[in-house]
Amino acid sequence: MEYINRELERKFLRMSAFFKAVLVTGARQVGKTTMLRHLAGKQNRTYVTMDNTMARMLAKSDPVLFFQTYKPPIIIDEIQKAPELFEQIKIMCDESEERGRFWLTGSQQYKTLRSIRESLAGRIGILELFSLSKRETEGLLFPNELDFSLPCLLKRQEAAERKTDIIDVFDHIWRGGMPDVLTANPEQRQEYFNSYIETYLMRDVSEEGGITDTVRFRKFLNACAALAGEQVNYKALAEAAEISQPTAKQWLGLLEGMGIIYLLQPYANNELKRLAKTPKLYFCDTGLCAFLSMWLTRDTLMNGAASGHYFENYVVAELVRNYAYAPAKANLTYYRDSNAKEIDVFVEENGVIHPLEIKKSACPDRREVKKYELLDKAGLERGSGGVICMCEEVTPIDSKNCFIPCGLL
Repeated sequence: MEYINRELERKFLRMSAFFKAVLVTGARQVGKTTMLRHLAGKQNRTYVTMDNTMARMLAKSDPVLFFQTYKPPIIIDEIQKAPELFEQIKIMCDESEERGRFWLTGSQQYKTLRSIRESLAGRIGILELFSLSKRETEGLLFPNELDFSLPCLLKRQEAAERKTDIIDVFDHIWRGGMPDVLTANPEQRQEYFNSYIETYLMRDVSEEGGITDTVRFRKFLNACAALAGEQVNYKALAEAAEISQPTAKQWLGLLEGMGIIYLLQPYANNELKRLAKTPKLYFCDTGLCAFLSMWLTRDTLMNGAASGHYFENYVVAELVRNYAYAPAKANLTYYRDSNAKEIDVFVEENGVIHPLEIKKSACPDRREVKKYELLDKAGLERGSGGVICMCEEVTPIDSKNCFIPCGLL
């Protein structure tokens, strides 16, 4: 299979030129190792994975001997399985001025991240890789940063080779962005996700979270998929998996740590009282979510009752990827107050809020943007925003808002 260029490459190489060690976290099978080995290219870089029992035992028992055997510059895969190496990496970082000596991958378990941050503070850059975005699968690189303004969107529209098309979008939503699934037929895709859950997820949750009841955990996963695009309901999740609510909370944290789900936090502000406190649940990969909910074909998903939730999940996931790989960070939240007024996404950058609604329609109601005025009433600085939808071309609604084709994210 041909290598697909990843948007994170630019940021990774910059971090590697600046930090002595760089860690790429993310779910299993999203392409972390493939990207690093591709970037290592012709460099003479050692490669070792902690999935290899012999290498892992050596790393755990004698980190000094490990690095005499596997010499830097090095790629170490699944580093979270051998935390004993962190102290030795720190010593070696301090002995040399060489940048980018250690390229590490791992799933972003909280315990691992905490110990890495503590032992390698100031020496390591931490980045997150997700499964392929729609623009990565199409080989589309936009020439500008996303700020939702009309000039920015028009420039992106010029770069996009094709117009937004619902069948095309739902094909990506149903298939997902796992590199191995891109060329799979429906039967192969089903087997892939089945073994992904059995081999990786179940093994990781028992190793990382000490969860041995795989039957209940599978029920919990299915319940999460049924709730995608909605506020987290711990009671419903606990009942579906026959577990307690504190356990449901813990399991959800584990899935978030493994890069399987993304929790979009509610917007919080001292000025605006009575705001929602519960996050909304999304899957990092919509293909896995569709598989868990038994949507067997693209068309049944596209025409089914949940299609709006899946479209919203897809848009949120594309926004998360965009800002994870972009030069400037942004804070993503959603807005809901006690009067059930809701705005799907707030993109907060440099104190400016870009309000966005998400609609699976080619011509949504222009009045959707009226509710953005609540930002002005609260004295918050409002930037460009609009409605992300299935329209084919960018269309201005008013001076600050546009109908935004979902393909331009």
